[in-house]
Amino acid sequence: MGIDLLEFQTTLSSAVSLKGIGVHSGKPVTVTFHPAEADTGVIFQRVDDGAQGRLIPALASEVGETDLSTSLGNPAGDYVATVEHLMAAVAAMGVDNVLVEIDSPEVPIMDGSASAFVEAFTQAGMRQLSAKRRYIRILKPVRIDNGSSWAEFRPHNGTRFEVEIDFDSPAIGRQAFAADLTAETFSKDIARARTFGFIKDVERLWAAGYALGSSLENSVVIGEDNKVINMEGLRYSNEFVRHKMLDAIGDLALAGARFIGCFRSYRGGHRLNAAALRHLLTDRAAFQIVETTRREGGRSAEMIAVNAPVFAPWVL
Repeated sequence: MGIDLLEFQTTLSSAVSLKGIGVHSGKPVTVTFHPAEADTGVIFQRVDDGAQGRLIPALASEVGETDLSTSLGNPAGDYVATVEHLMAAVAAMGVDNVLVEIDSPEVPIMDGSASAFVEAFTQAGMRQLSAKRRYIRILKPVRIDNGSSWAEFRPHNGTRFEVEIDFDSPAIGRQAFAADLTAETFSKDIARARTFGFIKDVERLWAAGYALGSSLENSVVIGEDNKVINMEGLRYSNEFVRHKMLDAIGDLALAGARFIGCFRSYRGGHRLNAAALRHLLTDRAAFQIVETTRREGGRSAEMIAVNAPVFAPWVL
């Protein structure tokens, strides 16, 4: 399998905190990850002054804006923006249950990648719980098109991502990257890929109140001459498409359970990822909820279908 099919749910062994700034707000943020009981899932809670303290589950049903990042919650009340890098680390590192306390409406950007979250979860450690872990097994192809962009889920014996991008800029061009999702693969090949943007877009974004915390310390920036202006250059030769895969992993983690299948996209982004996930979850013939069970005396795992309750998070 492309992902370890653990039989039981997990949580963190201890609490751990990170401090940074919001890439759009430019304001300081502290986020603390607390262990949580089985079947809690990933829950955000704002703890800053003026926040209502509402629990915001990291689920597709809570997705709001997807223009420049993925946001959860109600923009008129408690919401949390730019959750995708954190959620990618949650999914890849196998954290099933965690309470995320945050004192800002935006997850800290850190260095523009997911590596700080991977390090935090590794530092906190993992603890196995007694409740069974459930998976979403893709049964048939589900595809969504938007102009020249498209995304699809297909059956696959594992959890796989195949992402392709195509930019007019010669600094990026057409790039493709494919990987089976494991904690090791994510940490080595995906987690360190940074968000990116174009210097020509900066003034427009600033005027709209975005990217106020963006800098060369947390973004790969492409200059007017279509060259990367970061002194250290790229971390991977195809860092751009690897970051797009990181985003996709985080956006699809909002399914509420890991999926067993292959996700493919061409010229995708947060909006297309969210639309593809909703398209999948509203077609009950396209997936099955399964658990794993170990054969007695052996290490191999078998998947068995289970009846999901009507209030299950994957029922939109």
